[in-house]
Amino acid sequence: MPIFSRIKEVLLTAHPDFSKGGGLLPVIAQDAETGQVLMLAYMNREAWEKTLETGTVHYWSRSRRKLWLKGETSGHVQKVVDILVDCDLDTLLIKVHQLGGAACHEGYKSCFFRRLKDGAFEIIENKVFDPKEVYKT
Repeated sequence: MPIFSRIKEVLLTAHPDFSKGGGLLPVIAQDAETGQVLMLAYMNREAWEKTLETGTVHYWSRSRRKLWLKGETSGHVQKVVDILVDCDLDTLLIKVHQLGGAACHEGYKSCFFRRLKDGAFEIIENKVFDPKEVYKT
């Protein structure tokens, strides 16, 4: 088999390496239109397969220790636009359409809504929703 054909075959069958990190891989969710980083979460193989099957991003919740459909409570789901994997096959970048306008459970578009300025963190975004209303806390 020519070398190019072998490389193409490997690239077409490559998948994330879930053997690292205790079976969890970091996933960066990025707004497909603006490029803004929305959040960082983790996926196990089950979340990966469910994401590919549905086209809606699923994660593994480390705190709840269960599969988690992003937006299952708030309705602010993430629709997959593109999936990239890093050179080591152990970090994912998923470009998404963020439905509902907010990825953060605190009500902001991005989980990265604080910026360090003059030694303190300041909030740099406005809330999209009130978490007390959405999560009934």
